[in-house]
Amino acid sequence: MSETLFREGMPLLGDPFPEMEVQTTHGMLKLPQDMAGKWFVLFSHPGDFTPVCTTEFFAFTKNADKFKEIGCELIGHSVDQVFSHIKWVEWINENLKVQVPFPVIADGSGTVAARLGMIHPGKGSNTVRAVFIVDPNGTLRLMIYYPQEIGRSVDEVLRAVKALQVCDKNKVSTPENWPNNAFLGDNVILPPPKDERSAMERKKQMGPACYDWWFCHKKL
Repeated sequence: MSETLFREGMPLLGDPFPEMEVQTTHGMLKLPQDMAGKWFVLFSHPGDFTPVCTTEFFAFTKNADKFKEIGCELIGHSVDQVFSHIKWVEWINENLKVQVPFPVIADGSGTVAARLGMIHPGKGSNTVRAVFIVDPNGTLRLMIYYPQEIGRSVDEVLRAVKALQVCDKNKVSTPENWPNNAFLGDNVILPPPKDERSAMERKKQMGPACYDWWFCHKKL
């Protein structure tokens, strides 16, 4: 696949998630329509029956209930055929003693991977380890790309969904590694003033919750 096609397929944050109908291990799925009103995480893996991908599927499976608790669905993806997915999921269920609860997209033609920019031009036809977080309105909110040789942190994906939900609900930002930031703890960051008058007013009112007029925080 050409580098041009790879780059043309790259979606942008804030774009609507591309509409598509896909074959999965749970049947046909229309995205993002079938996930309307829910958050969802679509994550790709380079290939079935590979060690790093197997560890990731195990981790996503073990944490699936935590995603459910915050109203977020999981969807796997690779360019393997559906029969390969079914057999691999069966292997994981039987050998790792877990039950993979989420659907896995079978993208044998590579169409989904191309539309989402998941094919690395220097890595053949395998997909990179991409993560797409989509909100209940079908808007693409966060993307993470890993090379094939680096396994993801599922805890980080879960943390990112929670952080996005908190930001949307409270109109704030979250610091590094929220809710376990080194000096703000689980506090959130207030939006900066939008004009000089607001900046000066905040400066007069500053207390221990402000390091400066542009850097104020609070507990939820």
